[in-house]
Amino acid sequence: MSVKEEIKNYITSQPEPKRSEMQALHQHILKLLPKTKLWFLDGKDDKGKIVSNPNIGYGLQTISYAGGKTREFYQIGLSANTTGISVYILGIKDKTYLAKTYGKKLGKASVTGYCIKFKTVKDINVDVLEEAIRYGVAQNEKVG
Repeated sequence: MSVKEEIKNYITSQPEPKRSEMQALHQHILKLLPKTKLWFLDGKDDKGKIVSNPNIGYGLQTISYAGGKTREFYQIGLSANTTGISVYILGIKDKTYLAKTYGKKLGKASVTGYCIKFKTVKDINVDVLEEAIRYGVAQNEKVG
């Protein structure tokens, strides 16, 4: 199955209204990052054990680990969670930046060092979310 098919199946497996909101966000991110590499992580480790929620990934960055190993990974992630939707913005060095810069402007969302979590798209300002995504991608372009 192709990555696009896996993404489509994942989104259509969500209950409404989350399904429609995830589809709209997916399309919005694709429009924002038109030449992006797409990823799909099913949330399972090498042994098939579920270790996280499935994630749709966008973009490409190289993560460097302390031991010197590197690995390619996505920059932006989109995932359904039990109470709503999470958007991950990976690769920002300052773990307080997202919350300080976008937290109050986003609306009803919880913001950590790399995750913006909200119950429904109606609770947030999508333009501010887009601004945060653009910032995250730009940070990775500066590093890479």
